[in-house]
Amino acid sequence: MTGNKYRILVKGIVQKGNEFLTVQKWYDDNIADPYQWEFVDGEAEFGESPDAAVIRIIQEQTGLTAVVDRILYTWTFMIGNECSLGISYLCITDMDEDGVVLSEDLHDAKWIGGEEFDVYIYNKRMLEDLERAEIF
Repeated sequence: MTGNKYRILVKGIVQKGNEFLTVQKWYDDNIADPYQWEFVDGEAEFGESPDAAVIRIIQEQTGLTAVVDRILYTWTFMIGNECSLGISYLCITDMDEDGVVLSEDLHDAKWIGGEEFDVYIYNKRMLEDLERAEIF
C-alpha cells in the first residue's frame, strides 16, 4: 500500500517525588478555554527512537533533564492515510522545580499530585489510561 505513513508521538509524564509536571498550551481560539493543561508531548524525528525523543522533547519544552522509567500506555489514531502511534512514558527528574524553563509554545507549568489529574486534564481517555497505568 503506497501512500500510507506513520508518525510516532511521545508523551512525557514527568515525575518528581509525588508530583507530576503539567504544562498549559494553546489549543484553539474557537473554544471557551483556549489554553489547556496537558503533559509534555511531541513527535519523534525520523530515525529517532521514541525513548530518545521523549527525553529530547522534555528538555526542549521545559529545560528539565529526565530519564525514562517505563512506558505507561500507547494509543493510535488515523487522519486520512496517516496513522499516528503514541507512546506515553513515565519519566523521572530530580531537578529543582525552579529549573523549569518553558519553550515559547507553552503558556505555564504546574506541579500537581496524581489525585489532581482530573482537575486539570480534560481528556477523559487519557485519564482512564493513567488510572489503568496505576502511577499514583
